Amino acid sequence: MAEGPAAGRRSDIVVAGAGIGGLVTALGLHAAGFSRVRVLEAAPEIHPLGVGLNILPHAIGELTDLGLYERLAEKAVETADFSLYHRTGGRIWREPRGLAAGYSWPQLSIHRGHLLQTLLDAVRERLGPRAVVTDARVTGCDQQPGGRVRITVEHRAAGTHSETTADLLVGADGLHSAVRAALHPDEGPPCTNGMIMWRGTTWAAPYLGGRSMVVLGDDQHKLVIYPIVPATATESRTLVNWVTGLPRTALAGGATDPATRTAEVLRHYGDWNVPWADIPYLIENATRILEYPMQDRDPLESWVHGRVVLLGDAAHPMYPVGSNGATQAVLDGRALAWHLDAHADDIDRGLAEFQAERRPAVTAIQAANRAMGPERAIDIVHRRAPGGFTDVHEVMAPEELAEISRTYNVTALLENAVRPDGTARYALGRPEREPVTK
Repeated sequence: MAEGPAAGRRSDIVVAGAGIGGLVTALGLHAAGFSRVRVLEAAPEIHPLGVGLNILPHAIGELTDLGLYERLAEKAVETADFSLYHRTGGRIWREPRGLAAGYSWPQLSIHRGHLLQTLLDAVRERLGPRAVVTDARVTGCDQQPGGRVRITVEHRAAGTHSETTADLLVGADGLHSAVRAALHPDEGPPCTNGMIMWRGTTWAAPYLGGRSMVVLGDDQHKLVIYPIVPATATESRTLVNWVTGLPRTALAGGATDPATRTAEVLRHYGDWNVPWADIPYLIENATRILEYPMQDRDPLESWVHGRVVLLGDAAHPMYPVGSNGATQAVLDGRALAWHLDAHADDIDRGLAEFQAERRPAVTAIQAANRAMGPERAIDIVHRRAPGGFTDVHEVMAPEELAEISRTYNVTALLENAVRPDGTARYALGRPEREPVTK
């Protein structure tokens, strides 16, 4: 039996995971009038950790609609352009980004910790200080009669376990999602393409105007750099986020202490020389270098199982290509709230329409990222001209380069970042909107 509208708004919703997708979901549900929302987070304390992220304009539109743009922009860089370079220094491609590209909102390069803290503060302000429960790792779930979900929770720091029930469980608990594992117990570990990533942040002099995102490399090695904290009147340097990618077989292995890891990264990238940035300096002066395998998972046939739904990395983990990991998590959270708002009298229909809209689109992005998205232009150029080039158009036609960019931008749903009326795709009309002007 379908619920009445009032009953739908009173639905008890549990979100597993206080990451970007989970917190945006909670804020979106609150904006839609769902007042009984709890976020269960495995960590005993939530710390604003991590390195840099790029959030594409359509996701910035959703965060703006939630009233968060000004807070986020205080400590972020409005990305002006995106470029591809060969490792020998030749530029392959450049395109404007954000407002400069004609989108309705900027693209922001931002520290993950700043984004996460801003979302967390907003959830506690709007849903109450107890809306986010820490030391509460969701470990399992099963459907109950009457459309309820029973949820098992581990409190590791306390050494206890508990159970709770809800009308809906949202699994937003990341790449190693316990909710996904409960639904797909035989899936196994994440997939990998054999690539390893080193990531760091370094205070350094601005390069290429101070607002550029750059990928440079060849068909085996990549280096991505972009500023995430702008220079100011009192701090002439900018905080530069950088990430490398190369095959695991190229590694010496076992680099765990900071000095050894720095030396290992320098062994592969220390001789990279471009006139506009000091690559060795970025590596040598990083506050910390983190190491990750490049991982994703095969697409699922369904994100919805009864009254359990997956989103973000729990639903569709993808290679970190094209700035779509955090971006799509934001869009998932907003889309779920939008569809549940549209069908507040029928949660099951809201879940079905959320999945029907988002799953095919994001599955296409996962596939595009496995093909390395726009970065594959670097691979093509290197294979045709491994020693570099004087004029890239003698190696790769302008139309061929433009088509790679256009195809990926279409796949990434950037058409939703052009909104003549200034409203986000999933705007509910309830929160106050703050305009972003050129």
